[in-house]
Amino acid sequence: MNISQQRDAARPRARGTERSMARRAELIAIGRRLFADTSYDALSMDDIARQAHVAKGLIYYYFQSKRGYYLAIIQDSVADLVTFAASGGELEPVDRVHRTIDSYLRYAEHNQAAYRTIVSGGVGFDTEVHSVRDGVREAIVATIAEGAYGRTDIAPLARMGLLAWVCSVEGATLDWIDRPELSRDTMRELLVKTLGGSLRAIEELEPAYRAPQPARRAP
Repeated sequence: MNISQQRDAARPRARGTERSMARRAELIAIGRRLFADTSYDALSMDDIARQAHVAKGLIYYYFQSKRGYYLAIIQDSVADLVTFAASGGELEPVDRVHRTIDSYLRYAEHNQAAYRTIVSGGVGFDTEVHSVRDGVREAIVATIAEGAYGRTDIAPLARMGLLAWVCSVEGATLDWIDRPELSRDTMRELLVKTLGGSLRAIEELEPAYRAPQPARRAP
């Protein structure tokens, strides 16, 4: 199940009036602000209701539980990231890669608690949060593959090379938001250059997958 399907499945059944959907979207927007820099355990339902200026029962009505509310918030905010990353087909591949990485870093920077939850897999082994994380990984791999090779159906070795880079980006980004000693621009350029190294390694092991020109070293 991809990110969009997860978000659709989380919507209330038989409550699909425009008014209820608008109210649900408003609650998610409020939750995104509340949880942007606050962990799941740090906010109780009473805290959420008080800060959102709504009755606690209204949150239960739309999301059934605190966890359901939190998952809906994560799925909604990550869906925005994935949609933006997948757009921009009119851009040159190198510009699209820069924009994708910059968007990823912006999301982590402005949604630190949610980002940590997604990358770490939630509390314990949370299969739904893992599914969200895996969806983000595959979306980023597909975006990079499209820009580098002109297609997303790539060989297992090429996919693994790109996935390994994405996983390294997760770890580096976690450290960066904890210790923001580098600017976002510098961080982006560093990740772009390490991607170039991954693309060259893929070409070395799988010559059919030539690294695009911007990733090639000058002779």
